[in-house]
Amino acid sequence: MPSEKSIYNPNPAISRDAYISSMAEYRKFYEESLENPEEFWMRVAKQFHWETPADPKKFLQYNFNISKGPISIKWMEGASTNICYNLLDRNVRNGLGDTIAYYWEGNHPDDYSRGLTYRKLLEEVCRFANVLKDHGVKKGDRVSIYMPMILELPIAMLACARIGAVHSIVFAGFSSDSLAERMFDCQAKVLITADGAWRGEKPLYLKALCDVALEKAEEMGHTVEKCIVVSHLKRVTACAEDHVEQDIPWTEDRDFWWHEEMEDKEPACYPEWMEAEDPLFMLYTSGSTGKPKGVLHTTAGYLLYAATTFKIVFDYKPGDIFWCTADIGWITGHTYVVYGPLANGATSVMFEGTPFYPDNDRFWAVIDKYKVTQFYTAPTAIRALMKFGEAPVLKHNLNGLKVLGSVGEPINPEAWLWFYRYIGKEKCSIVDTFWQTETGGHVITPIPGATPMKPGSASFPFFGVKPTLLDESGVEVKGEGEGYLVFSQPWPGMMRTLFGNHERFESTYFSKFPGFYCTGDGARRDADGYLWITGRVDDMLNVSGHLMSTAEVESVLTEHHRVAEAAVVSRPHAVKGECLYCFITPNENETFDAKLVSELKKLVRERIGPFAMPDVVQHAPGLPKTRSGKIMRRVLRKVALNDRNVGDISTLADESVVDQLFKNRPADK
Repeated sequence: MPSEKSIYNPNPAISRDAYISSMAEYRKFYEESLENPEEFWMRVAKQFHWETPADPKKFLQYNFNISKGPISIKWMEGASTNICYNLLDRNVRNGLGDTIAYYWEGNHPDDYSRGLTYRKLLEEVCRFANVLKDHGVKKGDRVSIYMPMILELPIAMLACARIGAVHSIVFAGFSSDSLAERMFDCQAKVLITADGAWRGEKPLYLKALCDVALEKAEEMGHTVEKCIVVSHLKRVTACAEDHVEQDIPWTEDRDFWWHEEMEDKEPACYPEWMEAEDPLFMLYTSGSTGKPKGVLHTTAGYLLYAATTFKIVFDYKPGDIFWCTADIGWITGHTYVVYGPLANGATSVMFEGTPFYPDNDRFWAVIDKYKVTQFYTAPTAIRALMKFGEAPVLKHNLNGLKVLGSVGEPINPEAWLWFYRYIGKEKCSIVDTFWQTETGGHVITPIPGATPMKPGSASFPFFGVKPTLLDESGVEVKGEGEGYLVFSQPWPGMMRTLFGNHERFESTYFSKFPGFYCTGDGARRDADGYLWITGRVDDMLNVSGHLMSTAEVESVLTEHHRVAEAAVVSRPHAVKGECLYCFITPNENETFDAKLVSELKKLVRERIGPFAMPDVVQHAPGLPKTRSGKIMRRVLRKVALNDRNVGDISTLADESVVDQLFKNRPADK
């Protein structure tokens, strides 16, 4: 689908009523946010409740330069508040008690759906906060959460925030090994889960998986004291009658049913007043060493940033209906399903199902049903839905849409244009947002009423964010050019450390270029100053928006008794963006066969999760290594692409390996 033009201006009807309605207005606020960040963010802070106000002299203190001492970022030091109070009590007191906070849409259109008001949400959160307190959870304790997209998930998160516990959510697509590792690392006191989840017609039995994870965590040396379980599979759903009954495994004195625990609890719970820099949550992201990193976000700054990015980037107004399709197990769900929308008193759709069940028009049916005005999803989903053409779209009324959003990976221009034309009817702004688990919220993004859009470009930085492009030597790339994407000053929503490992935080993000936070992504700046994200520059893979490290996958592959060595690279994929391409060197006297390929794919699926399963597993009698033993991954990427222009390979210990790898390539499907 060729681009007819390179720039698409916002719809004047959107610009007219937008919070930021022109590039001149954007530039004015942007310059202020960089030159006087304290004043800028202090204005934002005034809309929230502070039990103790911030000291203006200590509003922002930081050190980004590792040569000058420990990396440190502090916003609003001395202030105290409670984020749950600001999201719920404040909105109820402001007259939004009867406003719907969430419309919950089940896996099947015939499932019961429900709306939850701010008042009811506050009561449920307080009840569950009292449940946690009765089980001994107190300020600073870590609570692991492994749940499907059901309303009990935000209730559990906010209950933790209310009493000062730190929630650590693990996406319910991760394996028992991944869950165990994360529970062990954060020393979780309690695990909150559900008996299962629905994916199309298939029930996934989460509690059974949790039991395995709890055992594994114990073997690693940590006992999770309690497990609280939501009964979800047997609720009234269109699939429930057909699914095979399965006994839910149960351990007395450790496992407790959510509904039984909630029965006699008070719908009121006094909030724990938290210091501005007290931890709010931790969320694990893959590390280039293979060991996941517990990214830690704190209270006050994250509240300001989640609230402001949500309001401005989606141009959310009272009465709008917002839908972010991301699972809350990822940072997108934390910031733009829970904290950002609720901080603005917004009404959101929360969806358990998939885009293709029971039919491939499900997304468009949900938008039509709830009259969604802002729709935020991933390029992977857009590309998958493009295959069905516009017929499924035309069955539904999408005229209420104003802003469309893209998240998780750079969106290719073809998908952007399809989204713009067929979903937005050429009237909606598209916000192609770039950000990370570590950044807490959008850092580079169009503003819907102001930014002329270029298909595939994340465009310009959000307020308070100062991007720089550096070359390999750390020299700034000015004007047009390409380099490492780094940031030279903090914004309120950025991570503060890695849980229990500040040294790794400093070495991962601040050691390569002293004075800068290094994103691990590359970017290019065009002649108009627009930024285009070019992808990872480290040993990380982005598959369907899920970031994982090559080391993590390689360590799983080499666990197989028949495998001597493994190397993993990414290859472009029409739907996923990137897919995993694995090179396997079997042990001596072992053969490479279809059985081994099948076992390796299954192993990765079981140890990491279904989203990590490799697309290609290739026999590699040898790997391209330098004389010092380092694998030359750029050569492997060329093999994966079947591109024989491999460049200089004179530093390889054995150049003949390259020809052998090309000969062994499986035929492209």
